[in-house]
Amino acid sequence: DALNGTGKKIFYSMCEWGVDDPSSWAKPVGNSWRTTSDIKNNWWSMVTRADLNQPLWKAAGPGGWNDPDMLEVGNYGMTDDEYRAHFSLWALMKAPLLIGCDITTMDATTTSILMNRHVIAINQDPLGVQGH
Repeated sequence: DALNGTGKKIFYSMCEWGVDDPSSWAKPVGNSWRTTSDIKNNWWSMVTRADLNQPLWKAAGPGGWNDPDMLEVGNYGMTDDEYRAHFSLWALMKAPLLIGCDITTMDATTTSILMNRHVIAINQDPLGVQGH
């Protein structure tokens, strides 16, 4: 109520690491909810979060999104191709595209991945259907 009372548009992201199945109850409360534990900067951790998030697709839609955690793109623990896959998977899942690297030190490849307007357009599709 306090956030709604400000009269401003506020994106309210909730985090309880998916412990209490927020995809089943959080949409009336917040705009996104963490569905997994913290991501690590490696391929296995990234694909595990995508796998855990996938069956929750029916909970996502305009105004409320499953959040498998921030993007690791640009943190130099995966290859550039793995980062492209990471960004693309998060876009397909309609996950919040929260950049987790230091944007002041991004190289050209990281910038091109994170600024790919075609991938961002998939994430921002107004229908808001999470890929599954």
